[in-house]
Amino acid sequence: MSPSENPSTDLAYQKAILSSVSRTFALTIPLLPSIIEKVVGNTYLLCRIVDTIEDAAELNPQTKQKLSQLFLDAVLQKVPVEFFVEPCLEALNHYGNQDELDLIAHTPTVLRILHTCSEDDRAAVSRCVSIMSEGMSYFHGKQTQAGLQNLQEFEKYCYVVAGVVGELLTTVFSNHSAEFAKRIQGHEDLAIAFGQALQMTNILKDSPEDRARGVSWKPVGMNQEQLLAIAYEKLQDSLNYILLIPKEELGIRRFCFLAFGLAVMTLAKIAKQKEFSEKEEVKLSRKTVMTFYTFTKFAVNSDALMQIFFNQFSKSIKAI
Repeated sequence: MSPSENPSTDLAYQKAILSSVSRTFALTIPLLPSIIEKVVGNTYLLCRIVDTIEDAAELNPQTKQKLSQLFLDAVLQKVPVEFFVEPCLEALNHYGNQDELDLIAHTPTVLRILHTCSEDDRAAVSRCVSIMSEGMSYFHGKQTQAGLQNLQEFEKYCYVVAGVVGELLTTVFSNHSAEFAKRIQGHEDLAIAFGQALQMTNILKDSPEDRARGVSWKPVGMNQEQLLAIAYEKLQDSLNYILLIPKEELGIRRFCFLAFGLAVMTLAKIAKQKEFSEKEEVKLSRKTVMTFYTFTKFAVNSDALMQIFFNQFSKSIKAI
């Protein structure tokens, strides 16, 4: 076995690159039980590769669609992974984010880790990446300055890039927690809302950056207030989702509540500002993030405390 095919070396790379490409998820994913941490961290990196292709302003929609398909074929083992890596790095030779390019170069490492996961977890990851990759391919041609056609298209976009991740998390959590699997039955739609709430937060927060590159993911004819009202409903569903997680599963609860709480606080900042021209204006400070991180240690033991947090911090969102 060569050093590059050593499972512990591969996992060390996964942890290291995760902290390079996402400050938030590098904070939340390690809270999960190790067996789930591996799957969720792996899925995040695979989704990040799809995201990188989407974000590459220099690529035309046809190139993006071709690379997305090659990536999906590599994940599903229909083609050797090199068939994706080489043309992708060539197409992105002017791309500015070196960490994301490094991740693409290490796609073989990420896929090796995937194949050490259980069959059930692998099936869930493959489904998630397939829906996301194919969904984003559909939206590659929809990138315009005006925005998405209508609310229905916006909801679909939020589903393929994030609602499907909520479904993946639910499947993986259920694979490893019989009690959660029992509780979530009949409430699976809450998982989609959880993912969509996080995505809506990102769309609103990143809108100045998107606008600068000539793209909008907001629906045409809908203003920030209307979108915040929809986000508030999805946040309510998200909290109900978290409350279904058994208290014995503290790591899972904390992972979800941390991501949820950061979204609530970000949307509250956005709601207080009618307009902002840079996402730095609504970005949470490191101190705020770390204070909330500490708070989650205690809050996840109490449904009431989580509810109080939401009621308090969502006032400005609800008031709109």
